[in-house]
Amino acid sequence: MIDEHCITRQQWAADLLSQQVWCWGQDVKRPDGNWLTETGFLRKKPPENRKDCSSVYTLEISTTTRIVLRGFGVFIGDDSTGGLFVERYGFTPKFSTKTKLDCPPWSDKDMPLFERPLPDQRYGCMLLLLRLLDWIRQYETDVATKLGIDYRRQTLIQWNNGKRRFIPAEQIGSAWRRLSHMIAADPLTWLGRRVPTNDTVQ
Repeated sequence: MIDEHCITRQQWAADLLSQQVWCWGQDVKRPDGNWLTETGFLRKKPPENRKDCSSVYTLEISTTTRIVLRGFGVFIGDDSTGGLFVERYGFTPKFSTKTKLDCPPWSDKDMPLFERPLPDQRYGCMLLLLRLLDWIRQYETDVATKLGIDYRRQTLIQWNNGKRRFIPAEQIGSAWRRLSHMIAADPLTWLGRRVPTNDTVQ
């Protein structure tokens, strides 16, 4: 379990996302069938010359917005705002004017150029980031409701190896809501500059 007294908010967010990416990977391998495809994700298998990569999963959450899941992070693009990429291990949201990816991101080298949003882009980026976090929270709520909380507990057994910070299955949804509140309360910290190293979770 995460010791909230000795890590920064950015570290806590990165740990939360890293565990979530693990969960998505387990949901793909679910014995009763790939849960991502069952919930509407489109799976794009790697080409013959990229067999070292995993499949790319894309979900259209509306007619104007899509989410792409990768092992190294999450992309959300909206036609009216742009694209936002959140890296798995650093949780540093980065912005691009591209709302769709030009090609499947088999690796981070296939991603477009992302940068910190400019001042006039931050509000739209904050709304886009909050939409992504709310979607993840709802995804986990649906997992608990439709598959059962015991399913999520089982997917986390191997993750909780004593070497990683760990969030119990029962707390994942509320953790994503808490992170949304943190970002909404202080968007400049998350989108405008790096979180100070002494900015611990409160």
